[in-house]
Amino acid sequence: MKQTTFAQGSFERYAKTTKRAVFLSEMNQVVPWSMLCDLIAPHYPKAGNGRPPVGVERMLRIYFLQQWFNLSDPAVEEALYESASMRSFVGIDLGSEPVPDETTVCKFRHLLERHALGKRIFEEVGRHLQERGMKVSGGTIVDATIIAAPSSTKNKDGERDPEMRQTKKGNQWHFGMKGHIGVDSKTKLIHSVVATGANVHDSQVLPDLLHGQETRYWGDSAYLGQRQAARSKAPKVKDFTNRRATRSHALTDAERLTNSRKSSIRAKVEHAFGIIKRVFGFAKVRYRGLQKNAHRLFVTCALANLFMVRRRLMRMQGA
Repeated sequence: MKQTTFAQGSFERYAKTTKRAVFLSEMNQVVPWSMLCDLIAPHYPKAGNGRPPVGVERMLRIYFLQQWFNLSDPAVEEALYESASMRSFVGIDLGSEPVPDETTVCKFRHLLERHALGKRIFEEVGRHLQERGMKVSGGTIVDATIIAAPSSTKNKDGERDPEMRQTKKGNQWHFGMKGHIGVDSKTKLIHSVVATGANVHDSQVLPDLLHGQETRYWGDSAYLGQRQAARSKAPKVKDFTNRRATRSHALTDAERLTNSRKSSIRAKVEHAFGIIKRVFGFAKVRYRGLQKNAHRLFVTCALANLFMVRRRLMRMQGA
């Protein structure tokens, strides 16, 4: 019987540039790879007599894929085998090499955590953006969001994460951590990050969310009465937090109007949280312990800043 053979590529007559491929192409252009690799390189293992280590940039690219697509160590290994656009972004050719396994990915993540490089990545990205004209202004918007942690005790230790905390918001209890951020009122870029247990009141970390040169700050009513604490960090700052009604004092029409105007500015912080929690999927913690999840929060905020201004950075590169 006569057999007809087909080349594997003959079936691939049609192609479409996916949203994932477009996203990865944009981020490939705007991430300051050489700067971040130079930051990590002094801590990265050097080639010896054994198997040579995977390149720093390749591992950093894999690590960033984890943050962008909310992937665990084994999940990112699987995704790289399945996704051609991800392999192209990392620079892997399956015809000549395998994908780094989940153990290699885990070791790289632990190296970053051990040397507290998440915060330094956030700071380096901030400097990179300021050098390109995206400087912080005199206004900061402060806010916090709860990032949930598993409350179940059905695990190896038989207990919840001891570093996570419980808090009540409205009529609902939440268990996890809080991500506190300070956002520039003009650019919407995150310039300050603090991670705490969920039970820490928003106002307790207010000074840590200011860069010191503010003339005003915005926040919801949780930050009321913190003017002196704010001025300990930024002496010239003015309080533009929302007023709230009390049992003895209902808000006047003028106060409601003022609150509405403040809220239109304060709402800019929700853009940053939307990217962190909805676009990048960091709505739940992945690791046990506050330090590991704080590390992820710093890195995610750095990547969120690059994502927010990626079009502007690309225009600057094309000029």
